[in-house]
Amino acid sequence: MASRRLNPRSIANLPAGLPTAAPPLEFRAHELELPAETAGLRFDQALARALPQYSRAQLKSWIDSGAARSQGRALRGKDRVLGGERVRIRAQLPSRTEVGAETLPLSVVFRDRALLVIDKPAGMVVHPGAGNPRHTLQNALLGLDPGLALVPRAGLVHRLDKDTSGLLVVARTPEAHTALVAALAARQISRQYLAVCTGVMTGGGTIDEPIGRHRAQRLKMAVRRDGRPAVTHYRVLERFRAHTLVRAELESGRTHQIRVHLAHIGFPVVGDPLYGGRRRVPAGCTAALAAALGAFRRQALHAERLALTHPVTGRKMEWQAPLPKDMRGLLAALEQDAA
Repeated sequence: MASRRLNPRSIANLPAGLPTAAPPLEFRAHELELPAETAGLRFDQALARALPQYSRAQLKSWIDSGAARSQGRALRGKDRVLGGERVRIRAQLPSRTEVGAETLPLSVVFRDRALLVIDKPAGMVVHPGAGNPRHTLQNALLGLDPGLALVPRAGLVHRLDKDTSGLLVVARTPEAHTALVAALAARQISRQYLAVCTGVMTGGGTIDEPIGRHRAQRLKMAVRRDGRPAVTHYRVLERFRAHTLVRAELESGRTHQIRVHLAHIGFPVVGDPLYGGRRRVPAGCTAALAAALGAFRRQALHAERLALTHPVTGRKMEWQAPLPKDMRGLLAALEQDAA
């Protein structure tokens, strides 16, 4: 498999506003022939088969606005087609976001005309929301590439919690976004995380437990029988006197999934303010470890690896982000204590 691995020295803190690889997209122009097998279908159905890279909502807006024409005539979505019709589309892509652009430093791991891969720092919120209207990753992405205003969610395909660090993929075109969202739903994008857990695990395994909103605490998620399916695979990488370093891989992508699942089996992520319970310091540990655990104010969770098939080239690609400084310091203290 051809791969691209991240060299720690190659991560540059690139300020927003650098020239982009592709200019902001304003129009889409297509000239196509409807496939013969679409004979008898409605025009909107036939167009969806001919242009699968666009959402049904986007195609409907072009049909309703008269931007999709055959022989100079605008067709309605309910019109039946014979197959073989020549269709011409010229339409503007409206801005998909009202989020403002901001000049914020971003660690860009990879970029080409279709993709960006970002190494998100802990403490940065992905999307603006209540209490976090600015200074988010989405604001920073729009500052880096104004063309992302024309892509759903500024190109973000998945998200990380505010205090989880690591890799995120961003689509730079609507077509790439549609393809990557479909790949994520089909479990064709691999996401692996490193987590430091409280407690010593005997071995790895798979957690297959549905997750839903906590019934009493609305900010939390919980394992619930009526929740959405969620599967997490985990493997032990290193054991310490009272902690374990694990690698977790997601099949699904539920809110707080790794944090909820590891807490559910009795090994909460160190520093997790929602699911970690009372901060615990092992009896008889070194002063350095006690200080490191006391100072660690976020969940010790890092999105280390990301692998996918490029939506344009079809190449298998993989990236790896090194642990941030705070997690390296925590692991060093754990290793010193174990020794």
